[in-house]
This record gives sequence, C-alpha cells and structure tokens, in this order.
Amino acid sequence: MSQQKQNSNIVAIVTMVFLFAMISFVTNLAVPLGDLWKERPALLEAGNFWGKMGNMMNFLAYLFMGIPAGNMLVKLGYKKTALVAVAVGFFGILVQFLSGTIGETNTMFNIPVAFFVYLLGAFISGFSVCMLNTVVNPMLNLLGGGGNKGNQYIQIGGTFNSLVGTLTPMVCGALIGNIVADTPISNVNPVLFTAMGVFAATFIILSFIPIADPEGSTGQTKFERSPWAFRHFMLGVIAIFIYVGVEVGTPGILMSYLSNTTDAGAGLTVNAMATAGFVAGTYWFMMLIGRFIFGSVLGGKVSSKTLLTCASAIGIVLVLLAIFIPKTVTTSMPIFTGSGFAMATVPISALFIVLVGLCTSIMWGGIFNLAVEGLGKYTAQASGIFMMMVVGGGILPLLQGGIADLAGYMPSYWLIIAGMAYMLYYAVVGCKNVNKDIPVD
Repeated sequence: MSQQKQNSNIVAIVTMVFLFAMISFVTNLAVPLGDLWKERPALLEAGNFWGKMGNMMNFLAYLFMGIPAGNMLVKLGYKKTALVAVAVGFFGILVQFLSGTIGETNTMFNIPVAFFVYLLGAFISGFSVCMLNTVVNPMLNLLGGGGNKGNQYIQIGGTFNSLVGTLTPMVCGALIGNIVADTPISNVNPVLFTAMGVFAATFIILSFIPIADPEGSTGQTKFERSPWAFRHFMLGVIAIFIYVGVEVGTPGILMSYLSNTTDAGAGLTVNAMATAGFVAGTYWFMMLIGRFIFGSVLGGKVSSKTLLTCASAIGIVLVLLAIFIPKTVTTSMPIFTGSGFAMATVPISALFIVLVGLCTSIMWGGIFNLAVEGLGKYTAQASGIFMMMVVGGGILPLLQGGIADLAGYMPSYWLIIAGMAYMLYYAVVGCKNVNKDIPVD
C-alpha cells in the first residue's frame, strides 16, 4: 500500500468513527430535547407521551428509509450515500435549532407550531442516522480490509458510539439544569451548533477522500426465496424490534423520572435535570464497558446464544429490583452541573436500571448472529429488514411513556421486562433453525 493511500485510509477511518459517534449523538439528543419540550405550558398536561414523540419521529424514519438507504448504497456507492446522509443530518439539526427560535405563540391543535417543527427536524435526522448506519459499518470493514482488522475498526467505532451516547445526556442535562415551564429551548443551542459544525466539517473532509466501493457491491442478485422463509429469522426480527425499544426506553424513561420534580418523579429538587442526564449517561457508559468486555474479550469465546440468554435473564432481575425497591431508598453519586461537580442523592433503583446497560450492550449482536445463522446469500436482505425494525426504538419508548403517564414511571418498566422475557425465549428456543432444508447457496 502506498504512503498516500495509507494516509487517505487513516483520514477516512477517523471520519467514519466520527460518523459512528454522530449516530449516537443524534439518537440520544431526542430524549433531553423531548423532556424540555414536554414542559412547555401548552404541552405540560400531555406528559411523557408527547415528550417521547421526538424520539418516536427519529426512529420512525428507519421504517421509511431502511430499504431506500440500501438501494442508495447500490446505486450511488458508499461515499456518495455517506455524503447525502451527512448533508441530511446537518439539515435535520438545523430544523431542530430553528424550532427553538420561531416562538410559541402560533399554535395548531392548541400545540405550538414550533413543536411540530422540532418533530420534523427529528424525523429528518432519523433519515440521516438510518443512512449512516447503512454505510458506516460496511465502510469501516472495507477500510480495514475485512476480516479481523475490519471487525476491529467496527468495534472502535462502536466504542466511540457508546462514548458519545454517554456524554450527550450528561452535557444536555448540565446545560438545561432544572426543567420548568419557562426553561428556554435555546439552552441546548451550544450542543446543536457543535453538531452542525461536525456535520459540515465531515462533509468537507469526506468530499476529498477517495473511497472505492467493495467489489460487486453494485451488482444485482436474484433470489428464489427471501429471509422470511426462515422461522428463526422471523422471530429474530421481532426480537430486534423489541431490543431497540428496550435499549432506548430503559434510559429514556429513567431520565424523565429523575428530571421530574413533582411527586410522580424521583423526588429530586436540586439539579434534577443535570442529575438525570448524568445518571442516564452512565447507562450508555455501562454499554460501552459491556461492549468492550463481552465484545472484545468474551465475544470470541462464548456463543451468542449463551450471552443473550444470560444478558436477558440478568436484565430481568435488575429491572425487577428497580421496580420493587422504593424511591426512598437512596444513595449518593457525583454528577457534573453547569458550575462543576457535585454530589447528588438518587434512588438506588436508578442504579439498577443503569446496570441494565451491561446487558443490552451485547443484545444487538447476539440477536443478529442468531437470526442470520444459516441464511447464506439471504443475509444481505436480512440486514436491510433489520434496519427497518430499528423503528422499535421509537414505538416502544412512546408506549412506555404512555404507561408512565397512566401508572407511574417505575411500573412502566414492566414493558421492559416483557421485552426481555421475549428475548430470553428467543435465545433459548426461538433461535433454532428449523428450516435447514432450504437451499441458501
């Protein structure tokens, strides 16, 4: 490999890692922004359901963009698809920024028009994240030359993804402080400006990087059947839908619970939003640790079936403990506020939910590996379908938010237990390939 090509690859790899991080940023920005919007006077009575609408719109985009993103990859290639995704991401963040500048006097259905603009921005951002997800993993694998090296680059990208997932709610929480009805939306503008700057810089850098498409990536393949002919794949699609909802809903409702200063919340009255953001961010930090330990150290030694079984069972136990331990049982932990570090008192149940991040960290990979086992040439089609099922990250948290409004924050975690119970079933029974007679070559 020439020195010039090697340097170009290094720049491309760094760029893809940044994009991997931006995927997490855009996704995790929806929860703190939603919590801020739901406390507006016109939306206050709507509660957590409306607060999760931004997250819902972000993930709903996957349902519409999953297949088109795959088609774009075939027709435009990796680099052009990535450039389109970055440009769309910049526009989506810009629209969210504009939603906080147009005022809240104009209403539609008694809801500020600005809120609908915010939802539009979240939806557009979801298109970007879907396209980026379609591009980044295979591109990192390509830049690494495939094999172990390519997988290593993907793991590095995943680590940065988790790191930004940790920092986003923490930074937003510190910027927002306590949420009240007149908390200005502009409090999170520094984060939005940073995001737009990164998207713009990434677009410029990526434009000058020569990236070749993998051989045969633009070919057309005809299939006699589809992945839907495999029972274990169909059950795996349901598991992926549920998993993404569990992964997003677990810290999302926790952040809403801790930031709510009323009797329905965790009872925090000082630095509630900063505390909520820091604790929720710790969940993503647990995912980072889990991905490093289970993905890098144990991933090659322990089967996906065993990992998914253990993770689902332990996750159920942790959530049960969180539900039944009263919020009056508390502990102290350090948090970062706008003025520096401070000690905060939080319900110990919140820490049990944070530990669930260790369990969810390996579930995507485990479900994916089990669901595509034995699919052969149908694996690529299966991957596109999985991308559409990421919409579960919008639907289930929205449903959980509605349950929280009706029954309370902690009772809403019974939905998480039900989801983990299904994934446990899939790991033990549902993942068995009973259609081994179907030709896949």
